[in-house]
Amino acid sequence: MPITGKADTAPERGGPIVLREGATRPTCPVGPGWGRTGRLGGVLLKEIRAIAGETLILAPHDQDTETANTNWFGAPPHERMGLSADEVVTAFEETIELLREQVVAMSHVGPATFYVWHDLQAGQLRCSAGSCGRDELPFTEKYRTTGDLHTIVVEFLEDRAPGAIVWGEFDPVPLPNGPEPDVPEIVVWVCDLRP
Repeated sequence: MPITGKADTAPERGGPIVLREGATRPTCPVGPGWGRTGRLGGVLLKEIRAIAGETLILAPHDQDTETANTNWFGAPPHERMGLSADEVVTAFEETIELLREQVVAMSHVGPATFYVWHDLQAGQLRCSAGSCGRDELPFTEKYRTTGDLHTIVVEFLEDRAPGAIVWGEFDPVPLPNGPEPDVPEIVVWVCDLRP
């Protein structure tokens, strides 16, 4: 199914938002509203589950279009306190089962991978899906796959300064003709969407 709509590049909403034909919601960041404390918990779980209601795009010959499968979720610390890691993991597991049904229905041949990571610099929990194997994820940084989603979710929920960088932990700038800076690996939970 082709991507339709237009990109919304409003910076206050987190950058490009791609509206897809028949989508139940735009692919966009999820954050706190003006409601009471702890309100995000239910919203975050609903947004994770809503991913399965969107059209999954698997395009091995044009993997740039698969960026439409990327979702990100953020919230201030007081909004995260009302959630347990088990609730979030369960929401992802339910979503994965429904995404597997989509993969079967589209008769996709080849790898189909769903993956989740905590973006420390943005203070967001992110997920995506693509027609790549676990060792071919489209990251430009070094990453390491894991089978432990719970730990990634706990790291996100316990992040008390989302998006803030502690002084002394800035990304090193490479010097010309100098050694490569030591960049920490991104830990990514990976799940095969093939039945």
